[in-house]
Amino acid sequence: MTTFLTPAAVADRTGVSLDTLRYYEREGLIGPIKRSVGGHRQYTEDDVFWIGLVTCFREAGLGIADLRGFVAILRADHSAQDRVAFLRERRAALEQRVAALSRAMEVLDDKIAYYS
Repeated sequence: MTTFLTPAAVADRTGVSLDTLRYYEREGLIGPIKRSVGGHRQYTEDDVFWIGLVTCFREAGLGIADLRGFVAILRADHSAQDRVAFLRERRAALEQRVAALSRAMEVLDDKIAYYS
């Protein structure tokens, strides 16, 4: 038997606001979310997993367009190689951002040491 979670419970568990949950659903990044007879959203554990994945990717700097692209790859009959290629491209971009942030932190550390 599937246990359903309320939007408030999912928001609490994932740290994502109710507005963001609805936005992710509208954008096709999660869902479709099951509805009760009364029209209330009923989330499953699978939905919570997807929300966590989307949240992780957003925190890694992926934009909504990137996320739409990844979801399209997952939902279509793309090969595992297509999925891996997509993720490797995004990972390489993230590595470049990390390197740039590291350089910026070094400059800040130098200035802190200079002014201390």
